[in-house]
Amino acid sequence: MDKPNRQDVTKVLVVGGGLAGSEAAWRLAQSGFSVVLIDMKPEKFSPAHREPDLAELVCSNSLRSEDLLTGVGLLKWEMRFLGSLVLEAADKTRVPAGKALAVDRKLFARYITSKIETHPLISRKCYELTSLQDELLEQFSAIILAPGPLVSSSLAKELKDLSQGELYFYDAIAPIVSADSLDLSKMFWASRYAEGKKDYLNIPLTREDYLNFVNELKNAQKVIPKEFEKELHFEGCLPIEEMAKRGEMTLAFGPLKPVGLVDPKTQKQPFAVVQLRPENKAKTAFNLVGFQTKLTYPEQKRIFRMLPGLEQAEFLRLGSIHRNTFINAPRVLNSDLSLKVKPQIHLAGQITGVEGYVESAACGLMAGIIVSYKLQRKKFLPPPPETSLGALLHYLQIEQKNFQPSNIHFGLFPPLVKKLKKRERKQAYSKRAQQKFREWLEQIQ
Repeated sequence: MDKPNRQDVTKVLVVGGGLAGSEAAWRLAQSGFSVVLIDMKPEKFSPAHREPDLAELVCSNSLRSEDLLTGVGLLKWEMRFLGSLVLEAADKTRVPAGKALAVDRKLFARYITSKIETHPLISRKCYELTSLQDELLEQFSAIILAPGPLVSSSLAKELKDLSQGELYFYDAIAPIVSADSLDLSKMFWASRYAEGKKDYLNIPLTREDYLNFVNELKNAQKVIPKEFEKELHFEGCLPIEEMAKRGEMTLAFGPLKPVGLVDPKTQKQPFAVVQLRPENKAKTAFNLVGFQTKLTYPEQKRIFRMLPGLEQAEFLRLGSIHRNTFINAPRVLNSDLSLKVKPQIHLAGQITGVEGYVESAACGLMAGIIVSYKLQRKKFLPPPPETSLGALLHYLQIEQKNFQPSNIHFGLFPPLVKKLKKRERKQAYSKRAQQKFREWLEQIQ
């Protein structure tokens, strides 16, 4: 990216030190702009955050698939070409997870924090920004708001006024258990379809084990939402007990699916399988994959310890729920991620309605690039909708009856001309996306 010629009018404010805010600040600074990054930690923490570092991962430690036959795999591929700080950190701190890109979350956050704090053009300020008064707007050439899904109440109120209403849903955090508290004799190491290394611990369940577990989930006590909060769930991250309510076999076809896994003791595919993913390189802690939940803490301990091998499990972190705030992007945002009512202010990350770590970082990366072009008074050519970045940005512009957050997937891409079989279709989407991205990259460079 070209660097600006004048430093006296290129001061940018970035609010929020999560994945999107860190990515946006880094991109702007790398392009030669002076950046002030405001994050309320460690002065104040949201209900889900615990660590003082930037870019803290509070849910899973996985950035999902690296496979280029998936939307998120392509998204990471494109972001790497654009110099993504988040993916640089992930590559430096990754832990084994089969085809997925998982990280040691503490090392990951420390890496990004160090890069941000040592950059000569970035100044990190640690306090809670509570208003967007005109005096603040006058100090900066542009503002990027990336407060994350747990935006503070004061800033949320301002966003509500700017967006003429807000939407929110619940995102649930999965539990983490200590490795030395597990009974490994009742588990086996494997990756699905025996691909790559044996990166997951797997708990095989009999039909009786599975049905008892589902029944307990259905009847378990859950955290009661506050009166002012409307209970909505993102379909891609439903609490496990909500999935259990949808049908006896829902979990067996979802996070507990046994497909591609063979129990070495029986040489057969189990009725269902619970997977545990390493949380760090030392494999001292494991995340219960797909076990996002809003059960009460006592119920989590009781029910999850019913699973074979977890009878004595020590929970390093129990699951919890939190509000995930986002705006109705198609009605509120311009195509350049700026607010229609105040184009000087841009939004980035999950607040826009993208869902997921990688998607949030990608949105921050694009916000940084877009603002750098605007400040140089250069016309920005958006990535084509056939690319992952383009498809994600395009989704935020599509008017729809009930706008809901979305991960990146091929359903957001323009359809193919020919009807193809599943694998051939994915290959066609991937090939087209890579070609279009390379063409776009040549044009903007």
